[in-house]
Amino acid sequence: MSDAIQASPLAGALLADNPLSVTHRRELAAARDRAKVIRKAARVAGFNGWTTAAAAAFSAMFLLFDRSAVAIAITLGLSIITYNEFRGRKRLLNFDPGAATMLGWNQLGLLAMIIVYCLWSLFASAGEADAVRAELKSYSDLVAALGAAGGFEGMFKTVSYALYGGVIVLSVIFQGGNALYYFTRRRHVEDFIAETPQWVRDVQGGSIPV
Repeated sequence: MSDAIQASPLAGALLADNPLSVTHRRELAAARDRAKVIRKAARVAGFNGWTTAAAAAFSAMFLLFDRSAVAIAITLGLSIITYNEFRGRKRLLNFDPGAATMLGWNQLGLLAMIIVYCLWSLFASAGEADAVRAELKSYSDLVAALGAAGGFEGMFKTVSYALYGGVIVLSVIFQGGNALYYFTRRRHVEDFIAETPQWVRDVQGGSIPV
C-alpha cells in the first residue's frame, strides 16, 4: 500500500476552473495597492459631503423662522456643494480624473461662499453697532457707570471682526487645503489608468470598492 498522499479531486477542479493565473492575481493586487490613494480621496469626499449635508440640513431648519434671501441662498449653496461632493466621490471611484478637479473647484466655491457671507455679516454688523450706540444713549446712568457709548460700539466691532475674520482664516486653511488635496489627486487617478491594464478595471467592474 502506497503512503503517497493523493491530490484532492476538488482542489484540482478549483485550479482548472480558475481563469486567473498567478500573474493575473498579482496584477489585481498591484491595482488594489495603486488605488489606495484614490480610495482615501473618496473617503475624504464622503466625509466632506456628509459634513456639508448636515450644515445644509441645519440651515434648512432655520428657513422655518427666517425666509430671507440670504438664508435661502445659503441653504441652496450648501445643497449644491453637498451634491457635488457625493457626485465627485462616485466619479473618483470610477477612475474619472476630472472628478478630482471638480471636487477641488467645489471646495473653492464653498470657500468663496463663506467669505462672501462673512463680509456681508461684517457690513450688517456695522449697522447693528450704530443701533447699539443709539440704544445705549437712552440709558445715561449705564453709560456714566460703564463708560462712553462709543466704547461699546468699538468693542462690538472688535468682536465682530474677530469672529468673522477668524471664520475666514480657518476656511482658507481648511477649504483651501481640501481644494489643493483634491487637485493633486488627479495625477494619481491618471497614473492608475495609465498603469492598470484595461482587463483589471473590467474585472473590478469599473469602480474601486471602498
